[in-house]
Amino acid sequence: MSRLHVVSGKGGTGKTTVAAALALALAAEGKRALLVEVEGRQGIAQLFETEALPYEERKIAVAPGGGEVYALAIDAERALLDYLHMFYKLGSAGRALKKLGAIDFATTIAPGLRDVLLTGKACEAVRRKDRTGRFTYDYVVMDAPPTGRLTRFLNVNDEVAGLARIGPIHNQAQAVMRVLKSPETAVHFVTLLEEMPVQETADGIAELRAAGLPVGGVVINMVRPEILDEAAVEAAANGRRTDVVHALAHALERTTPGGARRTGLAEQLVDPLLEQAREHTERLALEHQERAEVARFGLPTYELRLLGDGVDLAGLYRMARELRKQFSERSEQGVSA
Repeated sequence: MSRLHVVSGKGGTGKTTVAAALALALAAEGKRALLVEVEGRQGIAQLFETEALPYEERKIAVAPGGGEVYALAIDAERALLDYLHMFYKLGSAGRALKKLGAIDFATTIAPGLRDVLLTGKACEAVRRKDRTGRFTYDYVVMDAPPTGRLTRFLNVNDEVAGLARIGPIHNQAQAVMRVLKSPETAVHFVTLLEEMPVQETADGIAELRAAGLPVGGVVINMVRPEILDEAAVEAAANGRRTDVVHALAHALERTTPGGARRTGLAEQLVDPLLEQAREHTERLALEHQERAEVARFGLPTYELRLLGDGVDLAGLYRMARELRKQFSERSEQGVSA
């Protein structure tokens, strides 16, 4: 399994939530995972119900089996100060530049440099080892920018070509790309079973492959349950009122405590329920179509159910367990996760 997991997706698909659940899943059974945020939104802190993340690696959760999840919110200015100190020995001088606004100026006029700093920090965490020679983190999970900006963000070598063809910046970009284009890295996409997110995922996969960047898997998020069985779906699609009443009464019977028959209630509500049933069948047809599109990508695919009450910390752990279960199933089938 890869050690750097980059998670992206169209806005609104829940990529940050999936990245957090993935970090928990990977950290299970005594492993250590670092969850990295690069967009400055503090979404990770909100998910784990903790205070805003500082520019330092901090333990934020314990995974099942005693594993640990650390988190880091990478700040481009602070990363540049580290960079200046590391390569140019500009400790106090670098801080003076920050006070003068030069750091912000540099990262604004050279967005490629900003991306080198952000990705470089994550790649450094991937390569870092302790005194015994063991990797500090078994896995690093990056909550990356949305799909539309992903390839440019990751393909930092091309981005800095116009800034520096030799020297520390160039060397740093080369080192980053060696990690990003290696088997150590997998870039995953989060999508919904809707046309726009699936199309953006398809475009993102094509762009990554064209850039020679490694594509991992696809996570279908917020999958809603199929409430009606096949017979009820067929009846609703054809508008057969009597059959729909019977099917809905049966559904109420199964979901109502005590199992009381609800034909009378179904009769009273049949028209609005029939309309909802039609909408449900239309959504199912669309989702089946989009699921088939995802299958055509030929990538490992995982599904996470919609959490009706929203995602709290307990829900995040449920998502992690579900991912872990699907990883195990793929492993038993002899398919790499």
